[in-house]
Amino acid sequence: MTDLALFLLLMCCQVMSTDSARDEMSKKALKKQQKELQKAAKKAERKAQSHSQQESTNESEDVSLGKYGQMNMIQSKEKFEDRKFTAIKNLDKNLENQVVWLRGRLHTSRAKGRQCFVVLRQQSYTVQGLAAVNEEISKQMIKFISNITKESIIDVMAIVMPVPSKIESCSQKDVEVHLKEIFVVSAAKSQLPLQIEDAARPIGEVDETTLNVRVNQDTRLDNRVLDLRTPANQAIFKVEAGVCKLFRDILTRKGFVEIHTPKIISAASEGGANVFTVSYFKGNAYLAQSPQLYKQMAIAADFDKVFTVGAVFRAEDSNTHRHLTEFVGLDLEMAFKYHYHEVVDTIGQMFTELFKELRDNYADDIMAVSQQYPVEPFKFLEPALKLEYPQAIELLAEAGVTLGEEDDLSTPDEKLLGKLIKNKYDTDFYILDKYPLAVRPFYTMPDPNNPKVSNSYDMFMRGEEIISGAQRIHDPDFLTERAKHHGIDIEKIRSYIDAFRYGCPPHAGGGIGMERVVMLYLGLDNIRKVSMFPRDPKRLTP
Repeated sequence: MTDLALFLLLMCCQVMSTDSARDEMSKKALKKQQKELQKAAKKAERKAQSHSQQESTNESEDVSLGKYGQMNMIQSKEKFEDRKFTAIKNLDKNLENQVVWLRGRLHTSRAKGRQCFVVLRQQSYTVQGLAAVNEEISKQMIKFISNITKESIIDVMAIVMPVPSKIESCSQKDVEVHLKEIFVVSAAKSQLPLQIEDAARPIGEVDETTLNVRVNQDTRLDNRVLDLRTPANQAIFKVEAGVCKLFRDILTRKGFVEIHTPKIISAASEGGANVFTVSYFKGNAYLAQSPQLYKQMAIAADFDKVFTVGAVFRAEDSNTHRHLTEFVGLDLEMAFKYHYHEVVDTIGQMFTELFKELRDNYADDIMAVSQQYPVEPFKFLEPALKLEYPQAIELLAEAGVTLGEEDDLSTPDEKLLGKLIKNKYDTDFYILDKYPLAVRPFYTMPDPNNPKVSNSYDMFMRGEEIISGAQRIHDPDFLTERAKHHGIDIEKIRSYIDAFRYGCPPHAGGGIGMERVVMLYLGLDNIRKVSMFPRDPKRLTP
């Protein structure tokens, strides 16, 4: 019962207990008065209840209705041409107090009382967002924001605001955004197979607040779409794109022409057994191990200088840190006048120019990778260091490794040689010339002064081979002789040999493993880190 009703009832009792004048009041009048008082009391109580219900309704009213929610699936029904989006990387103090639209992923969210903090991520860039209950933001909206699943894609309308101290956990450190509207464009599942924070954690860092301190390689590759979202991976593949672009740009400036060669061929291009056989109508064909033969045929066709960027296939059961069954080949071939060193020097110059461009124009991406995978910066000389094979044998001998002049270098030998050269010459890149003829392919030109040596070369980064090349035999009769020496069926390479019967300039070139260049330049420990969807003897998916 309300206070007003109680008061009226008390008044009623007082009336009933008054002096003799009231005693003289007729029972009928008294009863009528009591009814009127009771009626007034009930009316007052109903009015009070109605007021209380109105207050409750006002409290539960959603003032943010229409400013948040799940968007309908985007099927290109509308254009929203008046809605201009700002990139997160462009958010700074110059946009202070301006209203912006942002699209990104919900990286993290944290609700605290009547407010919610979020981090919005767009590729490698992040910004802190804040929503707090006020006359425009309802409790319902705060609850909705706090329930959005991590990695969901969201659209946000917000005001850019400066912050009193730098936000060290975000890439945009000087500003935050105050949310006004938020809509889920594409929701992510609530259970993620890996957390982006864990996948992005620097090597060696342990977070005592979580058991998921490290995401192993198989988990990363099985869930590659998530793994690729980390800042380091975003940067790795920007550097990789840079390597391909620079390879093209530098060689184009040097007068090279880009060509495209077949990947389905009739015979093993390297003359070996490590090829993938594929069904080809009523017969079989092979996936190309190299564009080698076609580059040479292009030289015979007077293209003078050519390069190609494309897939290369190797059916080698090698489960090492640097082998893939499919990789990207950066191949080049060049006619020369009198000495194959004209080509060797051109390739060396191409690499030093490429390294300089990466250093100068991709510094932010290189830094982003090093924050997760710390490594010493890549060093190189200009012009590139060039040693002959016997010099390498001598350096190894001084370190206690004995090799014959016709022995090939093993992987451990190459790595040790790389350390010895780094200590002596302070370079991570060098050229090793004059390999033994016995360890090179059939089309390699022998050294005219030493029948056991060839006009061939390899180039190395951080002690690992990244290009193998040589002067090619351009005389068809000599080429036939060398092919027979290697036990190759002449009929299977007849069109290749015949290409040189109409006159061909002397030429040389090489094949570069693009993934190896990126891996070794960035100092990473496994080639699978630089292959977007790697293929090896044990992996065909995703």
